[in-house]
Amino acid sequence: MALGNLDDAALMRAHVAGDPAAFGELVRRHRDRLWAVALRTLGDREEAADAVQDALVSAYRAADRFRGDSAVTTWLHRIVVNACLDRARRRQSRPTVALPELETVAIAQPPPDSDTALTVRAALAQLPPEQRVPLILLDVQGYSVAEIAAILGVAEGTVKSRCARGRARLAVLLSHLRVSGDGTRHGNPAPAGDVGSPEGAGRGGGGG
Repeated sequence: MALGNLDDAALMRAHVAGDPAAFGELVRRHRDRLWAVALRTLGDREEAADAVQDALVSAYRAADRFRGDSAVTTWLHRIVVNACLDRARRRQSRPTVALPELETVAIAQPPPDSDTALTVRAALAQLPPEQRVPLILLDVQGYSVAEIAAILGVAEGTVKSRCARGRARLAVLLSHLRVSGDGTRHGNPAPAGDVGSPEGAGRGGGGG
């Protein structure tokens, strides 16, 4: 059977059994989402590329320890997220952080205005990685709270609380922005339930 017709679990088994092309097929299927998570988490293309490369090398070598307790894609995302978090923690002492290339309306709903978009990106970059990552997975990548919990290896309640804290912090950082229904930006604090409020964390299976 052609590798393209195998599901992820079968590809993992084929890789462990020695098929030289099976892992490459897995990477081909999932690399776009893995790359997107890494880029939005780290906000720097070079670091994101290095993180994904490190993660895939680790996954390649550790494939024989995969027991199928979670989906292969969940396992791969967990390894990539851990690689990103390691890099993010190592650079936390640096005063400057590259801005994530976010294109999302769920986190802050900015109008298509470059200044506002940069402000939102900068605010998100100020969140601790433990809050930024679940928000990215929830609001940008569209994972459910249960899926994020599996990726991060934490309880669903932990995901919800981290998202709520992240949204609350974003609300403070973006309090000078208020977006009206016609897309006009005003310099007043955002009302409750708007930019990054904890009440908004219910998306994707109760993220708040």
